[in-house]
Amino acid sequence: MIIRGFSFLLLLYALGYAWFTVQLPDPADDRRTDAIVVLTGGAKRIERGLQLLERGRAKRMLISGVARQVRPQELAAQYHAKQSLFDCCVDLGREAVDTRSNAQEVAAWLKRHKFRSVRLVTNDWHMPRARFELSLQVGDDVQLVGDAIQSSPNFRYLFTEYNKYLLRRAAVFVGI
Repeated sequence: MIIRGFSFLLLLYALGYAWFTVQLPDPADDRRTDAIVVLTGGAKRIERGLQLLERGRAKRMLISGVARQVRPQELAAQYHAKQSLFDCCVDLGREAVDTRSNAQEVAAWLKRHKFRSVRLVTNDWHMPRARFELSLQVGDDVQLVGDAIQSSPNFRYLFTEYNKYLLRRAAVFVGI
């Protein structure tokens, strides 16, 4: 009986992993939101956020998880964006060090600006956990639009992220 139970759990885990890998989210449509939030740590994330902002798809953008020594002028130059765009419409969040603290930083920023809708920009493999963390912080008060950057993650990335996602869901389920 114990072996069957363990086998069933292992099968559920493997099927969950398969589902996780084939159901990676896609980029969002071109709808307008109040804000854009970019989580640092992956290629093309900041570029995507800046392109959307330049096209008027949101009023303001937060880049969450920026190193303390990075200056707006440096980012504007690195991403070939107008300094005026950074001056008016881009905030740098410097408190976050992981996905959970990203969500806390983003939630506080959204509340401070009274934004009711936000486009979350991160990699496709990171989106499920990032979206889950942010939804825990903002609840139903803010409409979340996931805008996944397409990538080609390897087995290790997906396996690690799937386990982080499961562990975080389990921790929330038991109240940790």
